Amino acid sequence: MADLSTLARPYAKAAFDYANEHGVVNEWEDFLFVASTIVNDKSFHSWLDNPAVSAEQKSAALVDLYDTQVASDNDSAFKELLASAKGHRDTTTSYPKVSTALSNFVKQLSEQERLTLLPEVYEHYRRHKALGLKQLDAYVTSAHPLTDEQRELIKTRLATSLNASVVIHESVDPTLLAGAKIKIGDKVIDDSMRGKLQQLKTQLTA
Repeated sequence: MADLSTLARPYAKAAFDYANEHGVVNEWEDFLFVASTIVNDKSFHSWLDNPAVSAEQKSAALVDLYDTQVASDNDSAFKELLASAKGHRDTTTSYPKVSTALSNFVKQLSEQERLTLLPEVYEHYRRHKALGLKQLDAYVTSAHPLTDEQRELIKTRLATSLNASVVIHESVDPTLLAGAKIKIGDKVIDDSMRGKLQQLKTQLTA
């Protein structure tokens, strides 16, 4: 029998091709991330294996969980998890409810008893997105939490200079004193006060 990754590939490609064509790549990625987290839960995974539960009930449960826990005005653990995964801490972001097309995709997976593939589908989907949209991950470590304005400025400047879509992953390190350090792949941009002081020290002792 083919491994899970192999089985998931055609579903991930079909999902990305549709989402990319209709301009909903991020919306589908958000849902797949949350759905993968739910499916990875042992108790929910066992529930999916219950033959007494219909395919329609299984797919409806995933869609309903997303709509009520993420695409709502209320705070939730799923919304915080999603905000963190997207590289920011803003849990006030508005997420749309699951579309008819996405709901039908989930139903298809359920009818073919493939909902347990969602974690693998999500990983392949992300690879398609990175290749298709030339997406890069930028790890930003700042002395203080970034403001929305600072986040957007960094994102815009990096996207322009790298000619790619940039996803910001944030962390805070007070020892930097001020400014920020940005890591993209093996390249590091150190614009922190600590980094500048270290450079000055090196120049003075050279």
